Amino acid sequence: MPARPRPRLLAVAVTAAACLGAQAVAAAPAAAADGAVSRGVEIPAFYTPPASLPDADGALVRSEPLPLALSLPSLKGPLPGTATRLMYKSTDSNGQPVAVTGAYIEPSAAWKGGGPRPLVAVAPGTLGQGDQCAASMGLEHPLRFNGETVSVGYEDLVIYRLLAKGVAVVVTDYAGLGATDRLHTYVNRVDEAHAVLDAVRAARSLRGASVTAASPVGLYGYSQGGGATAAAAELQSAYAPDVILSGTYSGAPPADLTKVTEAIDGSELAGALGWSLNGFLQSDPELKPIAGAHLNAAGRAALADLSTMCVGDALFSYGFAKSTRWTTDGKSLGDIIAATPALRSFLAEQRIGTMKPSGPVRLATGVSDNLVPHGQSRQLAVDWCAKGADVTYKAVVLPHGGSTLLNHFAPLLTDQGDAVDWLTDRLSGKRATSNCWSMPLQP
Repeated sequence: MPARPRPRLLAVAVTAAACLGAQAVAAAPAAAADGAVSRGVEIPAFYTPPASLPDADGALVRSEPLPLALSLPSLKGPLPGTATRLMYKSTDSNGQPVAVTGAYIEPSAAWKGGGPRPLVAVAPGTLGQGDQCAASMGLEHPLRFNGETVSVGYEDLVIYRLLAKGVAVVVTDYAGLGATDRLHTYVNRVDEAHAVLDAVRAARSLRGASVTAASPVGLYGYSQGGGATAAAAELQSAYAPDVILSGTYSGAPPADLTKVTEAIDGSELAGALGWSLNGFLQSDPELKPIAGAHLNAAGRAALADLSTMCVGDALFSYGFAKSTRWTTDGKSLGDIIAATPALRSFLAEQRIGTMKPSGPVRLATGVSDNLVPHGQSRQLAVDWCAKGADVTYKAVVLPHGGSTLLNHFAPLLTDQGDAVDWLTDRLSGKRATSNCWSMPLQP
């Protein structure tokens, strides 16, 4: 049985929504004439991929105007900008073509940093695994609450901050989140990195966009998004040499999934265990017999349930759930991983920090973060520094709260202004100042 909702989980969700200034939006009708339905939300037909995709990575498949929920008219056009929904082609970790959706927003504000208008690719943090959770839909519906699903488009905040500075933004939904042909491969570093880099290519090819191949490019991501941008910076030179990175922000990156899995088990965000497992099985079907041997009926039901959930749903339904209740022998998923070579090997392949990232990187992590553990995020900075990378490491020190989730979520907000300023400085051509020299001395 799913864990019962806790009052403080409701407080977390309400706080997140309040930070966005979001308004409740009525759900679409439960029946869709030309699109899918996920937990009572109609998924527009736009998100259904065609039978075949273009050959080139980043090639546009289709686009259409995207109404922004938070928008004001002005003499220079709508504020903060004009949005376009995108579908573009990418390549997954198995080398197969995949349709990815997202959104491009052309800012109304002028860029004052000199040179051509820059572009930032925003990699969303954890939103869930149901198609209705996609970040591009969050721009149109910042908050959904219909009795079946709860989703909060919390990434809208950083998107609007960048737009206010005259920076064009493209946000990816990742493989399988939004696009209805497959399951979202949550925290798969290759899938996410490719989706981020191909979003840049798609934005630059969009008719009417002010960004071009000459536009400086930055990456921004926190939590799941921090892992995605970190992986993208590592894979850029091999996968997308045409996408030169001026700077990458990686906040609270889940670089070591073995440690992250152990940390989230039994936490408010325990539902992320299901998203991870679902994603692993989507990426590597050879792992399915292992899952079948260890998951009991409750575990199988949880994975199926979570595959359609957003982060709000998971907080309410699976907050503080323990994986020992999902397994046939009562062992935790962490114990099963440790005892199974195939699982250890798969997670080792997901490790971020084995390659030098391209361009300067700002890596921030809250020292009290024990959901995406501070230690493994800081270790990523150490690993990159050892490879000669240009790393600016920031340890975010906040009072230790009683909520594991808030310890993880708070630095997203408190560090966001500094992160955006650092990134826009790189887009303006200012040099970064690495503090790798201090890494061995920092706790």
